[in-house]
Amino acid sequence: MLTRAQIDTAVAAALAEDAPWGDATSEALIPSAATARADLVAREPGTFAGGEVFAAAFALTDPRVEVVLHAADGDAFVSGDVLATVTGPARAVLTAERVGLNFVQRMTGIATVTARYVAEAAHTGARIVDTRKTTPGLRAFEKHAVRCGGGHNHRYSLSDAVMAKDNHLGVLTAQGLSVTEALRQAVDRLPHTTHVEVEVDRLDQIEPVLAAGIGTIMLDNFSLDDLRAGVAQVAGRAIVEASGGVNLDTVRAIAETGVDVISVGALTHGARAIDLGLDLHVQA
Repeated sequence: MLTRAQIDTAVAAALAEDAPWGDATSEALIPSAATARADLVAREPGTFAGGEVFAAAFALTDPRVEVVLHAADGDAFVSGDVLATVTGPARAVLTAERVGLNFVQRMTGIATVTARYVAEAAHTGARIVDTRKTTPGLRAFEKHAVRCGGGHNHRYSLSDAVMAKDNHLGVLTAQGLSVTEALRQAVDRLPHTTHVEVEVDRLDQIEPVLAAGIGTIMLDNFSLDDLRAGVAQVAGRAIVEASGGVNLDTVRAIAETGVDVISVGALTHGARAIDLGLDLHVQA
């Protein structure tokens, strides 16, 4: 959940970065009494995200600026739609413009690409989820945008769940324990509320992992045939997640193998900022 405190902290830092000693251009060229109205206009279709963050950029610059949102997070829009209207002191509107756009364009880009992945898998039971491949410091914003696009969040941080990947298992088995033994010992030390997921990259690794009572098994970079075989082998004993090699050209076929979850790093690390413009009219 994206909180007000997270929004204000990140937006205030961005404003301080962009105008550390004020906006020299606006202060030199724009009369202090001038007011402005500006429309946030879509230049291409997409799925909206980050409305409150966009508004915060103006409110934190000058509380006299009013932002009216015409689209809610998660709404689809087409080119030419007016997504928000900004009115208030012209200097403040111009000062906050870039920071507000940077956030809303980035978040809307993530929501838009997520919605495309979700649509590709909508006829199956597969859930599209993000990863920890996020911009440092902006994870809450990017994961919020994924939800706006109809996707779901994987663990938020390393503190949320146990997720053993190949490097973890390599260290464990180097101690002389089998994978099953090592995982069982780890599970025994954990609170009963802690979810455990284990990554495998071969079919023959599935049974030793399942024997430890693992909740989710990740099939990493499996072929479509092996994904189907893996789903059949697990047979409902754990949640099955597919990862690796997922893009808009492959996600439909991956979803149709019967996996429960498809994790997609590209939702956040590969999303393109959507083209949104702030059409501004300065008044005397």
